[in-house]
Amino acid sequence: MDAKCLTAMLSKREINRASIAPIGTYTSVNEIYTMNISQATVDDAAAILQLQKIAYRSEAELHDDFDIPPLTQSLAQLEAEFEHKIILKIEQQGVIVASGQVSFKDGCAFIARMAVIPALQGRGLGSRLMAALESSFPKAEYYRLFTGAKSTRNLAMYQRRGYQEYARKLLGKTEVVYLQKDASDAMYNS
Repeated sequence: MDAKCLTAMLSKREINRASIAPIGTYTSVNEIYTMNISQATVDDAAAILQLQKIAYRSEAELHDDFDIPPLTQSLAQLEAEFEHKIILKIEQQGVIVASGQVSFKDGCAFIARMAVIPALQGRGLGSRLMAALESSFPKAEYYRLFTGAKSTRNLAMYQRRGYQEYARKLLGKTEVVYLQKDASDAMYNS
């Protein structure tokens, strides 16, 4: 996605441009791998929500379903999630460029709302974030997540990390694929 396209999308969605990473400033793979991953706080909620809405727009277009939860979630709903989930962020120069969340119940770490700014997708940030989310609950016996059935890039990344499909379900207009990985599978836990 080029800067002109992102600018048009930002003005359409009335998103605060100051909280979105600039396009074209990422010059090396090393820079991507030196970005800090840290736990987000409720003070980050507005920026994370904006990132989420930008990152999930392509998913909505792919599945022709703009009523998916990442696009319809309110700021208050996201702020409430900080009470029972670990939410991680990746920042570059003080700007959140990726985020994701994980919750834990009955031995399962459930990973959700992985979002990477479109200009940086496909450069390894999602994999780094996934590894950090998985390590948030060292006592997890297995990890679960889901993604849209048409989201081939997401499915490929999850499968490379050892996730296997265990169910499919229609949520609204979108068919989702549920995936799971055993936490003891050390080959993929890095």
